[in-house]
Amino acid sequence: MEKKGYSRPGLFGTVNHYDAKGHKIGESRPSLFGGMNNYDARGHKIGESRPGLFGGVNHYDDRGHKMGESRPGFCGYNHYDRKGHKDGHSNPGLLGGWNHYND
Repeated sequence: MEKKGYSRPGLFGTVNHYDAKGHKIGESRPSLFGGMNNYDARGHKIGESRPGLFGGVNHYDDRGHKMGESRPGFCGYNHYDRKGHKDGHSNPGLLGGWNHYND
């Protein structure tokens, strides 16, 4: 289990994303219908995340193709690729936000 990064709350509902070394790699901003628009470190839109069924979140690239999903797990979220194979998980951080791990 390798830590691949973490996310922390930003201003006005945004979420800042960092790699394992602490470098900012992107951010997510709220969208109109309850989802999040995802941007890289330069501010270019790279995709979006929309609420799914049963508390999950579906992830899409900038062209609208489904890239994977996140589903609630025992103590956080489990992440799955577009084929349904588990590729990681996220646990809540001590000071808010989430810690992300590869499986």
